[in-house]
Amino acid sequence: MPPTSRSSSRGAKKPRRYDPARTRAALAAQTEALRSAVHSLGTDDLDRPTRLGSWTVCELVAHLGTVYDSITHAVGELPPAGDPLTPSQWIAATRTAAPAIERYAHEIAATADLDRSADAALALLQDELTRNPDLVVPIRFGPMLLDDYLLTRLIETVVHADDLADAVGIDAFPHDRHALATVTRLLADALAERAPGGSVELRVPPFAVVQCVEGPKHTRGTPPNVVETDPLTWIRLATGREQWEHAVDVAQLTASGERSDLSPLLPVMG
Repeated sequence: MPPTSRSSSRGAKKPRRYDPARTRAALAAQTEALRSAVHSLGTDDLDRPTRLGSWTVCELVAHLGTVYDSITHAVGELPPAGDPLTPSQWIAATRTAAPAIERYAHEIAATADLDRSADAALALLQDELTRNPDLVVPIRFGPMLLDDYLLTRLIETVVHADDLADAVGIDAFPHDRHALATVTRLLADALAERAPGGSVELRVPPFAVVQCVEGPKHTRGTPPNVVETDPLTWIRLATGREQWEHAVDVAQLTASGERSDLSPLLPVMG
């Protein structure tokens, strides 16, 4: 079942719902694509710089290992008290965590093992314990439903796979389609939550359409303010890998209408 969003009687949108089985399948498929890319790297490739500050490819791969380690470490631990975070809240919170994540990636680069970390996490996700839809786990920012946390792992694997492709000169990483679609929608929804409203329509075909930004709301016909781009360009904009002006200049993004400049709201994720 594809993800859907529903409206209440007052018109407030509820968060999209994602099929946990499809999320797990997408994470497994995206993991295999990552393994293949990492296994193809030569020794010289590991020393290449990345677009992530001081990270080399070696440290990027180490960080990818921690994406899977975080699943293994979280399951079975008691979460802190409080309401579970939503994926959009996690996306917003990442803007505060970059320095600590970078330090840790440097520390573990020499000992990280992506295959071992991924194998352990994916095996754990086959366990009946992890199929409980009410299972809450502790993460860096507070409690979170495991099914929602796995959506954040998709974000990490898709975004960093694109970082890896950029570092080693691959034009297009072979992302799992469902993983790419899910991440596109999650980041679009995070923008809509950060800037609620209906005056601008963001279109990312074929995966996402959201309305955002306060102002006159569009009800029928062509909206007066429209932004349209492709999924990877949107993901790069939303995570600070691409600049708005450059995306417009090279025709990877079109923006029409006096309210259509979304650059002050970007990135939505650190």
